[in-house]
Amino acid sequence: MATVTLRWPRRHPRVFLAVGVLTWLVLYNVLAPISRSLTKLLALPDGGLADAVQFFLYDTPKVLLLLAGVVFVMGMVNSYFTPDRTRALLAGRREGLGNILAATLGIVTPFCSCSAVPLFIGFVQAGVPLGVTFSFLIAAPMVNEVALVLLLGLFGWQIALLYLVLGLAIAIVSGWVIGRLRMEKHLEDWVRDMPQVRAKAGSDSMNLAERMGAGRESVRNIVGKVWPYVVVGIAVGAAIHGWVPEEFMAGIMGREAWWSVPLAVLIGVPMYANAAGIIPVVEALLAKGAALGTVLAFMMSVIALSAPEMIILRKVLKPRLIAVFAGVVATGILIVGLVFNQLL
Repeated sequence: MATVTLRWPRRHPRVFLAVGVLTWLVLYNVLAPISRSLTKLLALPDGGLADAVQFFLYDTPKVLLLLAGVVFVMGMVNSYFTPDRTRALLAGRREGLGNILAATLGIVTPFCSCSAVPLFIGFVQAGVPLGVTFSFLIAAPMVNEVALVLLLGLFGWQIALLYLVLGLAIAIVSGWVIGRLRMEKHLEDWVRDMPQVRAKAGSDSMNLAERMGAGRESVRNIVGKVWPYVVVGIAVGAAIHGWVPEEFMAGIMGREAWWSVPLAVLIGVPMYANAAGIIPVVEALLAKGAALGTVLAFMMSVIALSAPEMIILRKVLKPRLIAVFAGVVATGILIVGLVFNQLL
């Protein structure tokens, strides 16, 4: 029986995928009534504690389900985009259209800050312009597919689309600006002197069952690593939801506080958190009266300008180029936050 169970997805991948999607939808739709019932069973007094507990009981399985679903799908999508294929797509692209293509590829490729150095070296060897490379490196963490789907599930398509458009715009414009500054001399000498190697697209012979296997492996690796951050983020969000007064949050992160967006960017830049962990905090902040522009600025700063990525990139970039990179992206995030606080 165990052998049949293991082979069934390989023999009937479409059926297995359909059953999996149906099961996921059923589980997702019963979370709200189950969380309410569990909170009532605990017989907690009305107020902050009951609100915080229900928030935690509902958001924890919801975020983990969303996370597992999007990681599985993106694991299948990512199987089409190997490093060689990505380099081949970007090699020889001029700035402008190259920045747009690089930022778009950054959304769907499975690369994070830990891949920054080998990717950067590969792009340089393939002859990818510096500004185009930075558009990719900015978009890959900023327009995070996990954050995108979590925003879609928690806040609706309008805010998810806003996040997508803003992230792409910042990645495209920031990469173009860095390219216009002609800062190739601020690459480390050993990187700049490397011989160029022609990038090859490679072949692709994976079938649906193998791509599903790649999706399952992504869930095992990624969800298995980030779930503690998710739980911590939801616990912080539950505390904000249950006990932080709306008036207080509106006062420090509301639309009327002109200094809230610069403060959010300053706080977010040195922080490090993955998208799955920061989204529940974003949800709680918005529910308590924080302005959308301020919260988006905070979230983008945390995701796109993480301290580990800066440290890793120091191996291939001189300090001035790192400072320009961080400054241009932070400025773009700041402008976005201020503009949307005024418009929305």
